[in-house]
Amino acid sequence: MKTLFLALISLLLTTQLAVADVVGRWQTIDDETGQAKSIVEIYEQGGKYYGRVVDLLMKPDDTVCDACPGDRKGQKIVGMNIITNMVKKGDVYEGGQILDPTKGKVYDCKMWEEGGNLKVRGYLGFFYRTQTWQPVK
Repeated sequence: MKTLFLALISLLLTTQLAVADVVGRWQTIDDETGQAKSIVEIYEQGGKYYGRVVDLLMKPDDTVCDACPGDRKGQKIVGMNIITNMVKKGDVYEGGQILDPTKGKVYDCKMWEEGGNLKVRGYLGFFYRTQTWQPVK
């Protein structure tokens, strides 16, 4: 009985770690300049994954998104969800969208962990850009 209990606890902990592999804070790295731009916190809510900007590294924290579409236009970037509605499918998170607050463009999104970093791909049809985000320690 004790062995079964320990096995169940181990299984639950392993499952919990596998689910939470992208949850946390990530430093975004611009794929064009190689510069760190912001800190994004990825969190799970209702079985979906979201990412909100918690710090801007190259601009004041009160910077607003003038180019953003819809109700995000004119809102502060810090605190804004830029990743929405991602669903985990195997080792990949997909089905959601990512907002580029600099350009005000919204793209389909896919992300996965690779070598301890997070690969974040925004795409429109066959065209895409992939950034490598680093964990914040």
